[in-house]
Amino acid sequence: METWLPIIIQLISGAAGGNALGAAVKNLSLGKLGDTITGLIGGVGGAQLLAILGILTGSGGMDATAVAGDVVGGGAGGAALLAIVGAIKNAMGKK
Repeated sequence: METWLPIIIQLISGAAGGNALGAAVKNLSLGKLGDTITGLIGGVGGAQLLAILGILTGSGGMDATAVAGDVVGGGAGGAALLAIVGAIKNAMGKK
């Protein structure tokens, strides 16, 4: 179970980041379900990308630094992916 815990943390924080950005910037929102799904994907992807780049050196463990890194990386990744997808959706809708 310990190997799944960082991914679960990234999923939860990604969903929170996606929903927070969707609530704050209404024109980027994809609806509650869309914000949540996009945040879930972005949360795992963002945290993994930061770990690959070496920005999150503690990723994968269960110490406080690793958990904090998973939360920050997941939240930022979820918000970033929602911003990208929302901007693309808005650009495609302005024809």
